[in-house]
Amino acid sequence: MTLFDTAVRPIVRMSATRANSRGSLVVDVLMAAALLFASLRHADVRLVPALLTVVLGLFLFSLAEYCFHRWMFHGSMKVFEEGHDRHHRDPLGDHSMPFFLPPVMLLMLAGLFDLAMPTGYALLLAGAMAAGYAAYGLSHFAIHITRFRNPLGKRWAARHHIHHHHPDRNFGVTTPFWDIVLGTHYVSNRRRAGAP
Repeated sequence: MTLFDTAVRPIVRMSATRANSRGSLVVDVLMAAALLFASLRHADVRLVPALLTVVLGLFLFSLAEYCFHRWMFHGSMKVFEEGHDRHHRDPLGDHSMPFFLPPVMLLMLAGLFDLAMPTGYALLLAGAMAAGYAAYGLSHFAIHITRFRNPLGKRWAARHHIHHHHPDRNFGVTTPFWDIVLGTHYVSNRRRAGAP
C-alpha cells in the first residue's frame, strides 16, 4: 500500500457515510452564504457589475460541473471515479465528496480571483460558484429521492436518470447546456430516426 493510499483510504470511507452526505449539503449552503455575505461587505461592489459577476459565476460553475463530472468522475482520476461508480450502482446511497473538499477548493478559487480583481468581486464570483455548487448538490439529492409530478420536474429528473443508464451522456445535472454544446446530450434512437 502506498503512502497516498494510506492517507486517502480513511477519507474515501468517510465520504460514503450519511453524516458526510447530509453534512456536505449544509456546509455547501453555508459556504455560499458566507462568501456572498462577505462580498456585500465591500464598498467597491456596485449593482450592475455585481449582477454580471453572479451570472458569470453561475456560468463558470455550470462548466466546472460538466468538466468534473465528465472527465474526473467518468475519466482518469481513480479516487473520484471509484466513489462515482458506487453512486451509479446505488443512486440512493450516501456517496459524496468529502464535506471539506469543495469549501477548501472554493476558498482557494476566491484567493486566485482576488489576485485578478477587487476583493468584493472576487468573493462574489466565488460565492456565485459556491451557490451553483450548493444548488447542484441539493438538486442531485432531490432528483434521487423525489418522484416529481409536474412535467418540467419529471423531464429534469429524467435527464439525470438517463445518465445512470447511459454514463457517457447527460453529464450536466443543473443544466443540459454543456451537454448540448459539447455533443453529449442523450438522444433516443427513436428521436434520432425522426419518429414523433
